[in-house]
Amino acid sequence: MPQRHVVTTLGNLPPGSARAFTVATRKLAFFNVDGRVFAIDDVCPHDGAPLSEGTLDGTTIICPWHAAEFDVTSGQVLCPPAVENVRSYPVFVNGDSIEVEL
Repeated sequence: MPQRHVVTTLGNLPPGSARAFTVATRKLAFFNVDGRVFAIDDVCPHDGAPLSEGTLDGTTIICPWHAAEFDVTSGQVLCPPAVENVRSYPVFVNGDSIEVEL
């Protein structure tokens, strides 16, 4: 059964930013896109790069190592060299708290 986990606050993830957090042993990348928060796995399936350290361009995260692109809203791969999607997770904002469902 899915469980919600409190991760951080909106103050720690301002619009346009990305940050990694470990939640229940999973390393997740969180993105704030114009006040909407999204979460995906923080590991690029191409070569293991931390996606949270990439460049956020709208809803696209560009991998910092080899420039693979992913949609942070769904985890869908948008451009090689990655060919696999990353998992996305439901995010909830309650007041100032950011929660993720695993």
